Amino acid sequence: MNRRLALGFALLCALVVGFASAQETIRFPARGQVPAGYPADYLNVIRQAEDEGYLVIYSNTDLDTVRELVDYFQTLYPRIEVEYNDLGATELHHRYVAESAIGPNTADVLWSSAMDLQMSLVGKGYAQTYVSPEMTGLPSWANWDNQAFGTTYEPVVIAYNKRLLPADQVPQTHADLIRLLVAQRNALHDKVVTYNPVRSGVGYLLATQDASVSPTAWELVEALGGVGVRSYLTTEAMLSRVASGTALIAYNALGAYTLRAAAKNAEVGYVLPRDYTLVTSRVAFISRKAPHPNAARLWLDFLLSTRGQGLIANQARLFAVRADVEGATTAARLTQLAGDSLKPIALIPDLSRLLEEPQRSDFLRRWRAAAGKP
Repeated sequence: MNRRLALGFALLCALVVGFASAQETIRFPARGQVPAGYPADYLNVIRQAEDEGYLVIYSNTDLDTVRELVDYFQTLYPRIEVEYNDLGATELHHRYVAESAIGPNTADVLWSSAMDLQMSLVGKGYAQTYVSPEMTGLPSWANWDNQAFGTTYEPVVIAYNKRLLPADQVPQTHADLIRLLVAQRNALHDKVVTYNPVRSGVGYLLATQDASVSPTAWELVEALGGVGVRSYLTTEAMLSRVASGTALIAYNALGAYTLRAAAKNAEVGYVLPRDYTLVTSRVAFISRKAPHPNAARLWLDFLLSTRGQGLIANQARLFAVRADVEGATTAARLTQLAGDSLKPIALIPDLSRLLEEPQRSDFLRRWRAAAGKP
């Protein structure tokens, strides 16, 4: 889906953000002013961005999820009109490559949870280098060469229907899930869902990361195939099946969307696997050919700042990556809950290796065979 939004002007004096019982008041600088701690010459970036007057973002994050984040950016910089294009990860990737080949009229910023696709673009020279004033707030794994930046810290979970799956059968580890799928093969037939790695960029990333982390990854894919696993393009599609009871288990669901679904529907439960929990990040970079490079820098700095991260955590509920942001959906809180089992996917060039041929075709051929998909 491609939705475009030109966000109008608004004036806010303060914003109180919260999730569940966690609430935090975040103070923001006045409109168009240099944020505290930034170099004084940052005012030049602001003024040039205002002269550009426009910002184009390509993202696979639903606009409804980040509307308040984008809205507040518009509040800080009301002279900059924002066009937010809400696209699927694979569509985003191919559209940007095609547009870049034709001319300069393409996105200023790409922001996607398909980390490998993003790193592939960075590795091919599509990103520009930018040393953000917010760099010291990021963990080392979330920055690649000042070109690609991790903006969130989202766990990958096992979701399940709390009413239909007995509590003593809820898998706590990947090994538990394998045993359950084998032991309850008939009962769980057509009742398990996961991402489609063939058509979903995020699904392919998670499948390849499982294979790199776990020695039993292919055993799990075979067990999923044994119950006739159904595959989907989004976590939302998987969770709707779990909530309705047409599926009992969703494997490799994105935690941010799952927690939101669980808060709205008492029948949706989730598990952070104790053996390992993959952690993904929505990766942002500024296009090397950005038509509005200064506006892009303002957006990136805002995403990485404590104020932007506070909105990401407590309004968008996408799990802030900065350790100094408080709330229920933050890296700090997640570390308290899961500790050493968390396996963040680092921003490194090798992340895109399995996107190249013949590695991609070989991997998908093996996945189809193991999962029993033609």
